[in-house]
Amino acid sequence: MKYYVSPAFVETSEIVDIARAADELGYDGLGVPDHVVNLETLQTPYPYTRDGQRRWEPFTHWPDPWVLVGALAQVTSRLRFVTTVYVPAMRDPYSAAKAIGTAAYLAGGRVELGIGVGWCEDEFRLMGQRFDRRGRRTDEMLDLFRALWQPGWTEFDGEFYPTPRLEMEPTPPHIPVYVGGLSDVALRRAARNDGWIGDLITTDRAIAVAGRLRELRAEAGLSVDDFTILTPLTDALVRADYDRAEAAGVTHILTMPWMFYTGANASLAEKIDGMKRFREDLGLDRA
Repeated sequence: MKYYVSPAFVETSEIVDIARAADELGYDGLGVPDHVVNLETLQTPYPYTRDGQRRWEPFTHWPDPWVLVGALAQVTSRLRFVTTVYVPAMRDPYSAAKAIGTAAYLAGGRVELGIGVGWCEDEFRLMGQRFDRRGRRTDEMLDLFRALWQPGWTEFDGEFYPTPRLEMEPTPPHIPVYVGGLSDVALRRAARNDGWIGDLITTDRAIAVAGRLRELRAEAGLSVDDFTILTPLTDALVRADYDRAEAAGVTHILTMPWMFYTGANASLAEKIDGMKRFREDLGLDRA
């Protein structure tokens, strides 16, 4: 099992220190959440809480993920970075491919692209992108990204993004793509790519999703050996809980370790202490 730290809702000024500590402590990666803006009023219902209230307060920090990854890569040596999650269909594909590819280049191949199709029509509208057919556009964008990230000249015959012969440098190292979402369409999209990213979810639900993804990979003639399943687990508390998830196919855990010890209002020192205690309590550094 690999363990990634999530600095969601943390002030940007603390994230460099958290990443440096995670790198030194032996964590495997860092999750980087993404929103461009936080609109005061939404016409789109927020889908991830029962009461429709957003999980964050106004004026929470949402740093640009690729600027952040480019900076964090310079103060770490082994930590990987995954977006949790980035919404490609809300952007133009060329600017997005350029930013992602540059960050991956600067990180020396330590970037993993976690994507979703998006839920907030208000944010799409503000960004000048259509909300309808965003799933089909996302699929095409991923194909276009992979073409743009190859060396040499690229030409792409797409339904939404027909692309004349061009080249985009620097060419990044391989960037695996993980897909978020629980719908059948989302799971099928994840199975076609390199992995799946979960939101807040119970261990039993994550185990069920892992089983479904194995089925979908098998139907497509694809192996699960190198397939990533990365998720937070809302009810995992001790090592045995994580071991059970791993035995069922969950490969990566996304966690905010300080939440187990001092909670959401932890100071930077308390966050780093919580990261240390989490590894000690789970015995992650034992041979």
